Amino acid sequence: MSIHHLLQAVSLTSMLAACASSAPAAATPKEQASVTRSVSIINQKPDDDPSRGDINIAFDILKACDLPDKAANFGFDSSHVHGQYNKVFESLSVCFMSGQLEGRQMSLIGHADPRGTSDYNLALAGKRAENVKQLIVAEHMSDSRISTSSRGALDATGTDETSWARDRSVNIILGN
Repeated sequence: MSIHHLLQAVSLTSMLAACASSAPAAATPKEQASVTRSVSIINQKPDDDPSRGDINIAFDILKACDLPDKAANFGFDSSHVHGQYNKVFESLSVCFMSGQLEGRQMSLIGHADPRGTSDYNLALAGKRAENVKQLIVAEHMSDSRISTSSRGALDATGTDETSWARDRSVNIILGN
């Protein structure tokens, strides 16, 4: 074995030994909270403001399910639904599974503002509708009773940030 190969082997062994470690010490609750908070901040988009974009629930559903008029929001370039609206999704699920709308179908239609390509907007609006569906299904509504579709920016009317926010939405309506 040449001296060059020997040095490479020793170097590789040293690097592997340095990378290996014993089991990490358990983090204190304060350290765990700090790590969780850091991850949340890293995963947030700067424009992911819950006051932008809406989930619009049809009036007949609002009335039948006794829900508040304002349900949930999307930020710019985001399909993330903010967690504080989980109670609304739970109420929707209960209403459709055992309440006033028992046995009915739900339809979710995603929308985007006009910025971005047609393909991108269709995909983003579809992802918004799918995310809302998954949140409702997580509250025990049957997956087969919810359909999703995307209109992208086809229905967009906005011309500035305020009106673009209204374009970013998912409409929840009674399905066929």
